[in-house]
Amino acid sequence: MNLLIVGTVAYDSVKTPFGARERILGGSAAYCATSASYFTDAGILAVVGEDFEEADRRLLEERGVDLAGLTTLPGQKCFHWKGEYGFDLNEARTLRTDLNVLTAFDPVVPDAWREVPYVFLANMDPKAQAKVLDQVEAPRLVAADTMNYWIENAREDLQALLPRIDILVINEAESRQLSGEANLLKAARKILTWGPRSLIVKRGEYGVLAVSAEALFAAPGYPLENVFDPTGAGDSFAGGFMGRLASNGTADADAIRQAIILGSVMASFNVEDFSMTRLAALSWPEIAERYQAFRRLTRFEDL
Repeated sequence: MNLLIVGTVAYDSVKTPFGARERILGGSAAYCATSASYFTDAGILAVVGEDFEEADRRLLEERGVDLAGLTTLPGQKCFHWKGEYGFDLNEARTLRTDLNVLTAFDPVVPDAWREVPYVFLANMDPKAQAKVLDQVEAPRLVAADTMNYWIENAREDLQALLPRIDILVINEAESRQLSGEANLLKAARKILTWGPRSLIVKRGEYGVLAVSAEALFAAPGYPLENVFDPTGAGDSFAGGFMGRLASNGTADADAIRQAIILGSVMASFNVEDFSMTRLAALSWPEIAERYQAFRRLTRFEDL
């Protein structure tokens, strides 16, 4: 296995202006691994309850996702999130969160995975993220996601994690919250002084900004006429991004840029339907064509 993804496998109940679905497959690790599976061998480290459907397990397995690290807790139920979106699809309103199995999640990396070269720590308690890093041996590249809750309630643990990772994936509001800077570029520069080599700032429909000590790179969001459900878009981006880096075997500036575009491609497909319906059924020609469409979108000539 080439890429270890630590996160959640969950059920979501989602309402958008374009429809509603109850108890559909979701979770950061599920979205991320499904997206990454088009580029590399990925495995999930997560926990589910006895209510996890066999059909959803098969969906992940048919995408080639290694589920050796997916633990079922007897007598427990899966993490469940219920939310809704208005016409501003950049922001969800949480209606209900049932942590269920997450209250007992103690990540233990399988022995066979301890030498995995690429690690993605999806959004979770930074103490749990650090515990995973304690169990892997000299990974080539580690990226982590976080959210406003951990920035507010576990800042010391999060800042202790930052020197141990190579790339921090974060959204625009979270980068300002973490840094205390209003200007996005100043915020990114400040966070970089705390340890990560690169910062990937997710900006929703407006694209992605990548900042490192050596370079800046901005990619637009792909313009879509049909957006049904933005849930999991950031995790789908992370899967495409990390999957491409893992398959490339390098993380130089050119590789990072290409991985950002492929991550954006995967996120753009994800939002075209609910859950992983669109994401899990892609063909490589579809991915390649949208990648080329991104190139055409931003191509211009020298003066």
